[in-house]
Amino acid sequence: MSTDLKIVAARLHRVRMPLVHEFQTSSHRKAYLDHILVELEDASGAVGWGEIASSSDPYYAPETVESCWHIASTYLLPAVLDRPWSRPGDLAGLWSKVRGNQFAKAGVDTAAWVLWAETRQLPLATALGGSRTEVVAGVSLGIEPTIDELLTQVQQQVDAGYPRVKLKIAPGWDVEPVRAVRTAYPELDLHVDANGIYGADDIQQLRKLDEHRLTMIEQPFAPRDLLTHAELQRTISTPVCLDESVETVDDLETALALGALQVLNIKVSRMGGLTPAREAHDRARDAGLPVWCGGMHEFGVGRLANVALSALPGFTLPSDVSASEKYYARDVVVPAVTAVRGVVQVPEATGLGQAVDRELIAANTVAELSLGPEQE
Repeated sequence: MSTDLKIVAARLHRVRMPLVHEFQTSSHRKAYLDHILVELEDASGAVGWGEIASSSDPYYAPETVESCWHIASTYLLPAVLDRPWSRPGDLAGLWSKVRGNQFAKAGVDTAAWVLWAETRQLPLATALGGSRTEVVAGVSLGIEPTIDELLTQVQQQVDAGYPRVKLKIAPGWDVEPVRAVRTAYPELDLHVDANGIYGADDIQQLRKLDEHRLTMIEQPFAPRDLLTHAELQRTISTPVCLDESVETVDDLETALALGALQVLNIKVSRMGGLTPAREAHDRARDAGLPVWCGGMHEFGVGRLANVALSALPGFTLPSDVSASEKYYARDVVVPAVTAVRGVVQVPEATGLGQAVDRELIAANTVAELSLGPEQE
């Protein structure tokens, strides 16, 4: 029996979901999110789901929902339709001429992994090589209008049992809010994320954070500015964590050689899928570098992929795999992803591990596209 799979139909669903709490970053505020769900079907009728969790604006990465839709529909899906493949990593070879566009690739690569796991009757975590049965989760909080409102948000997450809280920071919103949270919660696993908004002239300000016993300072400088990250890391005891700077394993090699990090955030979306994310995990583990799984406020499809990835042994820090209810009143998977005292169970069922709510997806779809037999 051949081990090859062949995708005979592919569908994109642009789904708009309201947030239960508006999220403020350093640059914008959102009341809802549009993400693209990818659905791949093989000749047996098995289906794999993935999620393109790009922002609507090019503030975190160059990609947007519109650009991802264009790349996926015009290049990625046509490249993989009716082409035989044995393992999910083979798909990268089919779209090898397409440079960058990591978010778009991530959705298709993840859907291929889920499809591959389904056809082999394996849970996604097991297919990836994961061994954990549960994952410790952390939460990410945006920039609030006041420090009091921030403290209220932190208290809600502490009450929910999350052991780690990440705070977004920006010039003018850094030392004071961090001091306030650390004073109120002296033992909380606390770290900060700047999304690359600081410059080399801000090193002295960032050094002031060193006294607050942070788990890490995440991506303080621009993605390509590895030299300034290395300079900061040499002068503080707090670990520097890289996020946007590492899109490929080659980026990770450069950062390691420069001493620009002590922790790595692995995001499935940023790295182009589960295949390269797993490679980054393996390389970081070889280098003795702790990793954790970052998130993009994914719907349940992407969230469950993150949970599966976080089951790999190198993910020793709390990951952004918090419960669905943190962001969405109703999620696109059933049951929704839940956390008990900050711990998420790794699904044991095959494939994604939980059912996809097609009714909810249809009700919230603002655009869709089908490639394959339906077009004929």
